[in-house]
Amino acid sequence: METIREQNMLNISPTISTEEISKLIRSLLNRKALGLDSILNEVLKVAALIIVKDLAEVASHCFTSRIILKSLKEFITVVLHKEGKKDYFFLGSYKLIALKNMLAKVLKKYIANIISKAAEEYRLLP
Repeated sequence: METIREQNMLNISPTISTEEISKLIRSLLNRKALGLDSILNEVLKVAALIIVKDLAEVASHCFTSRIILKSLKEFITVVLHKEGKKDYFFLGSYKLIALKNMLAKVLKKYIANIISKAAEEYRLLP
């Protein structure tokens, strides 16, 4: 007999296709700050034509092994002044920018897409 928990589990494949990785990489915005790996999104989009199969294998391995590399978890937060503020004494006068690893951005987008689809399918949001 299935428990309620088993009935409500999502059937998500831990294998990410090269097509899915390509689509996620193409959706990255250009002209963004470099991450910790110093790879521009524009450069990744060009390189993806050659390395997309390897990226899909690495991403799939992260999900099947349930191991995320330490380097994918690390990021640097940069504090920038917002332009046109009269007084920089207040926290609202600054914005925070997180510089992340490129593969971490792609994996995050993949997981966000899965959660969004599940929320729509199970009508979890109004």
